Parts: sequence; C-alpha cells; structure tokens
Amino acid sequence: MEDLEKERCCAAALGRIFGYEPMYVSGLISKLGSAAAVFDLSTAEADEMLGPFSKYKGKICRAALDAACEELEALNADGYRYIACTERDFPAPLRDCPDCPAGLYYRSCSTPREIFPERPSIAVVGTRDISPYGREWTRKIVEVCARSPSRPGIVSGLAFGVDITAHLTALDEGIATIAVLPCGIDTIYPAAHRKTAERIAESAGSAVVTDYPPGTSPVAFTFIRRNRIIAGLASCTVLVESKAKGGGLITCRLAERYGREVFALP
Repeated sequence: MEDLEKERCCAAALGRIFGYEPMYVSGLISKLGSAAAVFDLSTAEADEMLGPFSKYKGKICRAALDAACEELEALNADGYRYIACTERDFPAPLRDCPDCPAGLYYRSCSTPREIFPERPSIAVVGTRDISPYGREWTRKIVEVCARSPSRPGIVSGLAFGVDITAHLTALDEGIATIAVLPCGIDTIYPAAHRKTAERIAESAGSAVVTDYPPGTSPVAFTFIRRNRIIAGLASCTVLVESKAKGGGLITCRLAERYGREVFALP
C-alpha cells in the first residue's frame, strides 16, 4: 500500500472510530504526526495512550483499518473520493479548527487543490422557510460575490430555503460552491435536491462533501455537527433570516468560536 493511500485509510478509520469526538483525532495526530502513525502502534500501545478507562479501548486495531480500506476502495469505484486532514490540499481553514474532522469524503469533477484553493469562501446560511425578501437578497449577495475580484466560493448545506438559493445562484453565476451534507456521501439529503447536487459535483471547483462515513443517515444530531464543517470551510458566514433556534444561528456561533467574521441580513 502506498503511503498516501495508507494515510487516507488510517484517517478514514479514525473518523469512524472517533467521528463524534473529533478532538481525539486531532490530539492523536498532533502527538504522533500522522494518521498512519496511530495505526503503527500496537493495540496495547494505543490503549495506553488513550487511558485505562477509555471507551475506545481496543478500537484502534487492524480490523478497523482493513474495513476503512475496503470502504474507500468501494467508494473510489463509485466515483467518490476522500482526503485526509493531514494532506497538503486539505482545506486550511478547516484544519485550523479544534474539532477538525479526520478527513472529508467528497464528490467532484475537480481535484482537492481546485476545490479548496487559497481564496476566500463565504458560508451563506439561514432558514428553510425563506421569505421573498430573503430569497431576493440571498441571490443579490451571491451575485455581488461573483462580480468581486476574488470571486469567493459559496459554502452551504443543500437544504431548502436559503441554502439551495445560494447554491443555485452560485452555479448560475459561474462561481464555485460546496454543499456540505448531514449524512454519508452515498446519500443526498434532501433527496429533492439530488439534481442540484449532481450539478454541483459536475461544476469546476465545486463539490459535495461530508465527514460522515457512507451509510450515515441524516438525523437531528448530524445536522448540528455538519454545521461545524460549513463554518470551518468559510472565511466568514452570512446569516439570511433564521428562527431563534435555527441551524443558521448554530453555524454563526461556531464561526464566531473559530474566529471568523459573521454577518446578518437585517
């Protein structure tokens, strides 16, 4: 197995083991230097590093690595890809977040360097129950981005309302857009936006991404965790209409925690 292939398999395995507590992955990689180095430890050495009472005791093992390798091989055959957080082309803004995922599954016609270039990206998020005012201004915001010299990419969550309006406007204006899923890469949610997801995957510099392993279903908690990827990928976040406890506000709080600028449409 080549070094890069091994690193991706190891990162994917760590993602499955510690997916809901990604700080474990960050800590292990910080100490050992790579995902592969974690699996170079014996099971006993790994358990000692995790501590005697860890609920993950025995989880870092050959079986977990073999399962991840089989998973990535099957995904590659179906046109999906994976990038580990330790790779050079992994998005730097997301790598800087304390709860950075072990890696990202993605579908795109472009390379990671083209999807995550060194240019600003803007998260545009908000309510599913968008008003005509909100829809008009979501379009205007993205259109202005498309006319700006830097032409920032647009990041959102493919949901109804603000999200899908932002994605479609970006596609129509010819700028890159990234849709972050609340489920595995082998599922599109909501299903009504499958054609838009395909259009995104087929557009240069754009991608459908997730940190959830294949087979993960969208449930309330996966939406909340997904929002950290949206906030982490973007240089700033723009909120267009939101309920008091809406997912858009959660994304804004995460963006603020990451030290990113947050804007709201009045």
